[in-house]
Amino acid sequence: MAMDVIDYEIFGDDMQFVEVELDPGEAAIGEAGTMFYMEDDIEMETIFGDGSAGQTGIFGKLLGAGKRLVTGESLFTTVFMNAGRAKRKVAFGAAYPGKIIPMHLDQMGGTLLCQKDAFLCAAKGVSLGIAFQKRLGAGFFGGEGFILQKLEGDGLAFIHAGGAIIEKTLHPGQTLRVDTGCVVAFTQEVDFDIKYVGGVKTALFGGEGIFFAHLRGPGKVWLQSLPLARLANRIVGASKVGGSKGGEQGSVLGGLSNIFEDE
Repeated sequence: MAMDVIDYEIFGDDMQFVEVELDPGEAAIGEAGTMFYMEDDIEMETIFGDGSAGQTGIFGKLLGAGKRLVTGESLFTTVFMNAGRAKRKVAFGAAYPGKIIPMHLDQMGGTLLCQKDAFLCAAKGVSLGIAFQKRLGAGFFGGEGFILQKLEGDGLAFIHAGGAIIEKTLHPGQTLRVDTGCVVAFTQEVDFDIKYVGGVKTALFGGEGIFFAHLRGPGKVWLQSLPLARLANRIVGASKVGGSKGGEQGSVLGGLSNIFEDE
């Protein structure tokens, strides 16, 4: 099935959304819960998997839905099709602060690997699969990087990342060490592995975790400065559940005052 060719515009700065323009008969697929608004004549249909060419028939649909379940996503995606006679628009919004990145898969060899929660929406025909890391290091300790989403096709896809985004081009043999949660996506030729930080003191007290992602070129890599997990941990740590009270700042004195109040 040929990919639908869609036009788009991204709005906002830190809380972005993407508006997709569909010609009559064109369609886009969206992750569950990402639709922002849609114009007249846009029809919604919830389907198993992603509706790509490889997911026709009962077995294909079940296989596609099963792949999404492994990545922690919903079994279903939603197709938004323009059933009218004029161009119509549908918009998709991100769930937390960050940036939306358009990915032209035909310019990336037809495949892009990304973190399991990065996919936002795409032109209908883009296939959403999974990619397991083959190495033992990534398999046992990869965390976010163990099970990756694989976007395949020659159409346009949109992924979302937290905080500021940087795109890096790695030359052959060039390496980059990154916090595992900060890797958003990379092209299929990039060699990805999870490695031990090294040094007991650094691992236990460094605050950066015990493992980091090791990326080797050639290829392109997209990184995020604020992974959702890091943001959530900070919020919990500053909340009452995390040990502080009310609107107090997370300072040492604030923590001591809580102890004396409890006594």
